[in-house]
Amino acid sequence: MKLLSLLVSCILLTACAAGSPDAPSPTPQPSLPVNITTGEDGTPALSVYVTSRDTVTTMDIETYVMGVVAGEMKNDWPMEALKAQAILARTFVVRFVSEKESMYEGADISTDIAEAQAYNEENINDRIRQAVEETEGLVLVTASGTLPYTWFHAHSGGMTALAREGLGWKDVEPSYTLVTQGLDSDDAPAEAKFWAVDFPADVFLAACRKVGADPQSISNISILEKGDSGRAVTLMVDGEKVPAAELRIALGSTVMRSTLLTELSSDGKTVHMEGRGYGHGVGMPQWGAYALAQDGLTGEDIALHYYSGLQIVKMW
Repeated sequence: MKLLSLLVSCILLTACAAGSPDAPSPTPQPSLPVNITTGEDGTPALSVYVTSRDTVTTMDIETYVMGVVAGEMKNDWPMEALKAQAILARTFVVRFVSEKESMYEGADISTDIAEAQAYNEENINDRIRQAVEETEGLVLVTASGTLPYTWFHAHSGGMTALAREGLGWKDVEPSYTLVTQGLDSDDAPAEAKFWAVDFPADVFLAACRKVGADPQSISNISILEKGDSGRAVTLMVDGEKVPAAELRIALGSTVMRSTLLTELSSDGKTVHMEGRGYGHGVGMPQWGAYALAQDGLTGEDIALHYYSGLQIVKMW
């Protein structure tokens, strides 16, 4: 009996060492681009075009991420919300330098929000430094080890969106985008929760032409198609189909603050819009991160909350 027990124990130990067929496989580790150098501690270094100084500066990626977090969130926000923003910002920059070239010669990326993310080194404080340092090297990855698009926005208006509806995404919808409750904080300012605006006919029609439609009047206007989150995907203007996400950019994303429209009307001279939320609605709402941090979630939990099937790995 003792010999039999010993043999069974050995078999079990061997099976455990070999790995159970039902055990999850480790997430593949994403690689840095070959053109990116690293310091002695393994932290990647970037050539960053700094718009305020009109020069290319070499800095480590964590220093760059500090400037992005300071540009994207207020530096007095809950620490765990700042950490979530740092993880998303870091994932964004690694993916950017892996697949794109900066519009600025000699740079890997820039502080130009038209190219990448907001950046404000003047707002870096000890809390921002702590948030970045305590998430050093952490990025989001898919199950196959690829870096996702870490989209985020200010306020979801109640529900987050798929990329197709919020961004007018033309490729296959990413597997990790979600339509889910935004859980935005009640502390958000009124202008982030609800908005209303009037567009004169000439301004509205010019924006329609900019996105490839050519309506001749605004007399007849309606929402033709909505997405799963309730956002307008396509408007019908004078018999012409107008993509809502692209129209928002053409009209000004700080004016038409979302495509989650609650009212759309026209008197023939002016288009009146009302809506909820601020931003495209895809990925993490920052006011949602604020609320989740106040509820006790960690930065890693918050970074994962608004996506499906992603994991966090440490790259350096």
